[in-house]
Amino acid sequence: MIKVSVMYPNTPGARFDHTYYRDNHLPLVKSLMGEACKFYTIDKGLAGGAPDEPATYTGMCHLYCDSVESFQAGFGPHAEQIMADIPNYTDLTPVLQISEVVVGQP
Repeated sequence: MIKVSVMYPNTPGARFDHTYYRDNHLPLVKSLMGEACKFYTIDKGLAGGAPDEPATYTGMCHLYCDSVESFQAGFGPHAEQIMADIPNYTDLTPVLQISEVVVGQP
């Protein structure tokens, strides 16, 4: 299994609508990707590692897929539509990373 992490840096003065991200954007991504996206999670940054330190990322999501190829097959045909929705919730540029899930425990 792989995890596609899409992270939005916590930049002073930037706009990020967490409600839109949760209620509209990620459901759109999941519906377009179908079974290629097994499930997703959404994080909202609260704090950094030191006292009074801001979170590194204001928000992020993690898309779980069987493989890089299944992610690309599910995302690729809809990339333009998904990317066109970004201005509806943020003016930030996301940082993307694909990782292999080595251990996952509830």
